[in-house]
Amino acid sequence: MYIPRSISKILLRATEQFPVVFLTGPRQSGKTTLLKNQLGHFRYVNLEDPDMRQWALDQPRDFLQQNPAPLIIDEVQYAPALFSYIQLLADESQRPGMFVLSGSQNLLVMEGITQSLAGRSAILKLLPFAYHEIREHASGKSTNHLMLKGFYPRLFQTVSDSRLFYNSYLNTYVERDVRQLANIGQTIDFMRFTRLCAGRCGQLLNVSALATEAGIAYNTCKAWLSYLTTGYVLHMLQPHHKNFSKKTVKTPKLFFYDTGLLNALLGIDNEETLALHPLRGAVFENLVFSELIKYTMNNGLDHTLWFWRDNHGTEIDFLFERNNMITAIEVKSGMNIHPEYLNNLDRYSRYNPEVHKKLLIYDGDMERTFTGTILLNWRNTLSGLPGEDRI
Repeated sequence: MYIPRSISKILLRATEQFPVVFLTGPRQSGKTTLLKNQLGHFRYVNLEDPDMRQWALDQPRDFLQQNPAPLIIDEVQYAPALFSYIQLLADESQRPGMFVLSGSQNLLVMEGITQSLAGRSAILKLLPFAYHEIREHASGKSTNHLMLKGFYPRLFQTVSDSRLFYNSYLNTYVERDVRQLANIGQTIDFMRFTRLCAGRCGQLLNVSALATEAGIAYNTCKAWLSYLTTGYVLHMLQPHHKNFSKKTVKTPKLFFYDTGLLNALLGIDNEETLALHPLRGAVFENLVFSELIKYTMNNGLDHTLWFWRDNHGTEIDFLFERNNMITAIEVKSGMNIHPEYLNNLDRYSRYNPEVHKKLLIYDGDMERTFTGTILLNWRNTLSGLPGEDRI
C-alpha cells in the first residue's frame, strides 16, 4: 500500500528543472518507495546489490552507458566515482531530469554533490511520515500512542511491533552507517552517548557537559554529534539570527527527527510509562518540532525554523520565518490552557514587532483565538503556518 508523500510535488518540479536531483533522508523514510511510485518512467538501479556496486566502482563509464538516463541510482554513496561521470553527462546534455540519486549517508554523498555537481543538482530531504500524510491511518489513536510508535513508513505498512523495529533500526544504523563514517571501536559507547543525547531533547546543547557525562573527549563529542546529525537521527535547532540588544543565547537546542526512535533511546516502551515520564513534555515538544521540520523539508524551505531565548530565560519554542513573516510558536503538552502560557509569546511580540502570528500548540481539542494567540491541537500545527491558513 503506497501512502502519497507531500514532497512529491517538489520532487517532480525538481526533475523538470535540474539535470540531477538528489534525495536524501534517514534509512527507512520511504525514499525508494517514493521514487518508484512517482518516477516510474525512470530506469532503477540499487547499489546495495553487490554486483551492481562493483560494476559502478570498477567501470563507472560503462555502468552509465549501459544504464542510460533517465536513471534512478539508489544508495549512490557506495560508488562516489560516479559523480564525476554524471557531471560530464549532465554538462553535455544540458537537459533536466537525467539522474535522480538517492542515499541515506548524507555526509559522504553531500561531499560528492558539493565537489562534482554544485549548481547542477537539486537537493531534497525526505523524513518519515508527517501526521497529515497518515491522518486516516492514525484516526482514533492517542497522542501517547503516536509518539511511542513514531512515524517511519514501515510501522504503518508491514511492521506492528515498534519495539522490534527500533531495536533493529538502531543496530543497523550503528553497524552499517556509523562504522562507515568513522572509526568507532566500541559501539556500546556510541549507543550510550546517543541515549544521553535523547535525555537532553529540547534542551540547550552543552557539549562540554555532554562529553564529561559520556566519558569522552570534547572533540570526540562534537564528531559524534556530527555523525548523528548527518545520519538524520538528531537535529541541532539554531537560535534565531535576530539580536535584540545582544541578549539572546547563541547555543542550539537538541531535537530528534522521530519520537518513536527518541522513546526507544529513552527506554520508554509503553503508553503508561510515557504518560507519567518526567520527559513526556520534552517528547511532546519534539513531536511538534518533527511536524514543523517535515513541513520545511517537504516544501524545500531551508533555514525557516528557529527558536529564541534571551539571557533571562524568556523562550519561544519555535519561530517559523517565511516571506519576512514570523510565526511565534509556544508548545504545551497538557490538554488545558492557562493564561500564563501566553506570557512569553506576548513578551516576544513586544520585542519584535515583525511577528505575524502567535500560536500555542497543545494536546487539547479546543481551537480558537485567545487574546491574539491562536490555540491549536498539535495535529493541526500546519494550519497555523503562513500560506496554510485554514482556521
